[in-house]
Amino acid sequence: MSNVIYTIGREFGSGGKAIGEALANRLNIKCYDKELLKMAAKESGFCQEIFENQDEKPTNSFLYSLVMDTYSMSGYSSAPFLDMPLNHKVFLAQFETIKKIASTESCVIVGRCADYALSENPNCINTFIHADMDYRIKQIMAKEYLPENKARDLIQKTDKQRASYYNYYTSKKWGDSRSYDLCLDSSKLGIDGCVDMILAFADHRKKS
Repeated sequence: MSNVIYTIGREFGSGGKAIGEALANRLNIKCYDKELLKMAAKESGFCQEIFENQDEKPTNSFLYSLVMDTYSMSGYSSAPFLDMPLNHKVFLAQFETIKKIASTESCVIVGRCADYALSENPNCINTFIHADMDYRIKQIMAKEYLPENKARDLIQKTDKQRASYYNYYTSKKWGDSRSYDLCLDSSKLGIDGCVDMILAFADHRKKS
């Protein structure tokens, strides 16, 4: 039986990661989020800190461009790869890691343009999680111990970064319903409700 990959795009504070983890637990499969950075660093030979600094951000700093030659390329030593800007190299390394994971196991992958990396995979179910701003502000206030205005600013900044990153590297638009199989409002459905909807969609598609 073919592996089924569930990708989760998400607005900051919408609970996308929690939904991904709950979905993975329900299916008894792995959920990949930050773990992808470590795996991509190991595969590519880059320092893991570079991946963490580039993570879902649209641009790279001049400093990180300068340190590129410090790191061995392992299997990423072809001339076209070496000539790429650092942010492109980091994206490509994550891209290849995502495809490798998808070829070996069913799993949930949160963020990092996984839907785009697996766009040619027919067994991929792509979901975008969004929520009302008031709901997201309350979530971030509680999680990050921030006052309301700081939580709002952090949400807007993080959403802008994720959108810029996604729109820059893919041929789609972040958060646009046409880019996904499902768009779910976690402030109305809750974590379990979102998981139920994703599983219902997967079951329906399997039967059709």
